[in-house]
Amino acid sequence: MKLLRIAMLAVLSLMAATTIVNAQAKKPTQDEVKAITVKAAEFVAAKGIDEAAKAFTTEGEFKFGEVYINVIDTQGTWVVFPPKPENKGKSVLNFIDEDGKELGKDILATGLKGEGWTEYRWKNPATNTIQPKITYVKKVPGKDLIVYSGIYK
Repeated sequence: MKLLRIAMLAVLSLMAATTIVNAQAKKPTQDEVKAITVKAAEFVAAKGIDEAAKAFTTEGEFKFGEVYINVIDTQGTWVVFPPKPENKGKSVLNFIDEDGKELGKDILATGLKGEGWTEYRWKNPATNTIQPKITYVKKVPGKDLIVYSGIYK
């Protein structure tokens, strides 16, 4: 009987671990990306950019799979860019997608309006291919900062 209980606990533990892995591997929806972006803007407003930078560059709630939070200021300069931290301080205004869309200017303009979606084509670091991407952009309340995050379609 004791062996049966141990075996059942092992099976239940394995099932729980598999569920967690599958949940983390699941591709987020647009609604989930929007919610994460809005939450990130609230995090910056409440905790400041230094705490946010730590949270946004560490695997976890704001950085997982293909999802990560970027932060620019209202002049279009990167404050946090998890895929390439060395880009901090560089302007996004000259970034153009594969079709010639001025995506840096589009992201900034969307953020300056308050919030919204923008679409473009960008290189997916997971697949190393150019793919359509949709990004949610949100101005941080009370700050001259804009957060954004997106998913590949």
